[in-house]
Amino acid sequence: MAARAELPPGGLILLKSGHAVGRDSVSFYAPDSERSGLLARAQEIENLVQEERAQRLICDEARAALSRAEVACADAARRLVDLRSAAAAHQARIHELQVELLRLTQLAEQVNQRGRQIAGDLAEVDARLDELQLRRGQAQARFEALDTELARTQERHAELDEAVLLAQRRLGESREVQRGLERQLQEAEFQARSLQARRGELARAIQTAVEQEESIRLEAQSAAQELDRFSDAAAQQALQEALSLRLERERTLALARSAYDELTAQLRACDERRLQIERDMEPMRERMTELQLKEQAARLGFEQYTQLLSDAQADLAALEESVTGGARLSGLQSEIDRIHRDIASLGAVNLAAIDELGSASQRKAFLDAQSADLNEAVTTLVEAIRQIDLETRVLLSDTFDAVNEHFARMFPELFGGGNARLVMTGGEILDSGVQVFAQPPGKKNQTIALLSGGEKALTAIALVFAIFALNPAPFCLLDEVDAPLDDANTERYCRLVLSMSRETQFLFISHNKIAMEMAAQLIGVTMQEQGVSRIVAVDMDVAASMTELA
Repeated sequence: MAARAELPPGGLILLKSGHAVGRDSVSFYAPDSERSGLLARAQEIENLVQEERAQRLICDEARAALSRAEVACADAARRLVDLRSAAAAHQARIHELQVELLRLTQLAEQVNQRGRQIAGDLAEVDARLDELQLRRGQAQARFEALDTELARTQERHAELDEAVLLAQRRLGESREVQRGLERQLQEAEFQARSLQARRGELARAIQTAVEQEESIRLEAQSAAQELDRFSDAAAQQALQEALSLRLERERTLALARSAYDELTAQLRACDERRLQIERDMEPMRERMTELQLKEQAARLGFEQYTQLLSDAQADLAALEESVTGGARLSGLQSEIDRIHRDIASLGAVNLAAIDELGSASQRKAFLDAQSADLNEAVTTLVEAIRQIDLETRVLLSDTFDAVNEHFARMFPELFGGGNARLVMTGGEILDSGVQVFAQPPGKKNQTIALLSGGEKALTAIALVFAIFALNPAPFCLLDEVDAPLDDANTERYCRLVLSMSRETQFLFISHNKIAMEMAAQLIGVTMQEQGVSRIVAVDMDVAASMTELA
């Protein structure tokens, strides 16, 4: 049929079966005998029947192979579920072991570091106590010899000044140690509170000693002045008054220390009572858990018997009357046994139980696969959360260190000296806060609340610029930041802004002439008429060139 288009006019293509294909026609050949056609059809039908049988055999073999493949697939699916469950269990166990190893390693490092710090603190405390005892003896000897050794007063004053300077330096060192210890306040509960109380006591003792030394120095100066103006009797009387005042303060200090020791003992007793109460409550908790389990078992039994009665379509009202009417339990038990024997004699009556078991097994396999997938998803989610926490800790730690470095660099530039830093208030970086320590030059404040308004503003500017320097933007808008600053602080603020303007375009609003001097272009807003604003722009470079030409 495809080749007949190439035939010449009148041409034919003859087939072996006798059919003739022309360019515009098709002639079919058929034998003349009807019997020959019937035999051919019978032979064709027989061939088709044999072919159908062969196809049925092939179909049966394919169905058997499909059944075997389904069984193998179900078996492989069960093995896959088991392997997934085992892998998830191993992965969870590995994760738990890694977390436990990390926790134990951190705990060991903290314990070792804490032990070293405690040993150093104890040694430092002993040395300071000895030093304070020695200073008290020296001061007492100086006061006793004050009326007879007037010529050596200047030398003793110099010694007291040196002692005060030494005490101030040691006090500064002790404060630095205290700030370092504040980062680990939450490592232990009772021990941390005890050590903190002890450290506070030592700080108060050192502060008291410094104040006593300062008062001694002032009293010595006043005594020297009084010796110059009055007689030895007046100096002796002033000395006695100073000694009595010192004894009174020492008694006050002793009373405060005794009260502090009593409060510490009460706190320790309260903690012991709390632990004892928790130990006493433990059997009660166990008893409560046991009663809850029994109550749950009774509730399940009640639900089970209720379901059995409903399935048996029992008459609950008649059963209740029979029970409340004084029925004998022994008779009921024998009746129940007889009914059980009758039910057992009936044999298996649920013919569809096998099919139901198969469908239930398939349903259980499907639900087990779903449960395994959910457990795997939970494990993956937990691992992702752990990875996110690790990356967050690293990024937050790096960001905090970078901001702290910029803050420590910009604060002295704005104040002309001093120091400042950021400190984490907790052990876990994701849950802890940030505390700002700022000490301008010449101040020994412990909190930012002791700073003035301008100092607080400069500290805030340093912190904001430190955060801004971490990831500088192309533009920065400042709205009257220099309002609370004086001229000297404004100049330092302008120098810092100029140094940062190499990478960032600053747009600032200001009424300060010193701040306006650093601008490359001024845009003024005036109101010559009520309610009508006018913009006046000045390019500083153009204005300077015009001034030079004039």
